[in-house]
Amino acid sequence: MPDSDYLHFFTGSIVEVLALKQVLAEKEIFPVIKDESESARLAGFGIFNPTVQQVFLHKDEIEIGEKILHHFFKHL
Repeated sequence: MPDSDYLHFFTGSIVEVLALKQVLAEKEIFPVIKDESESARLAGFGIFNPTVQQVFLHKDEIEIGEKILHHFFKHL
């Protein structure tokens, strides 16, 4: 996402991303989830790595998101 207000925040498994998305939503932070394997599948290409997703947050939410991420993995 060049020239975007959204910055890469986290890359992880589908399970980790879904759990993190829920925790962020509880704090009124709604990330953009990028799933390259789903995009490739929809375009008719082979699936590269079906278990990895990327999370992007708005640049204004990165600082709060990092605190949530640290707390999230500390308590896993």
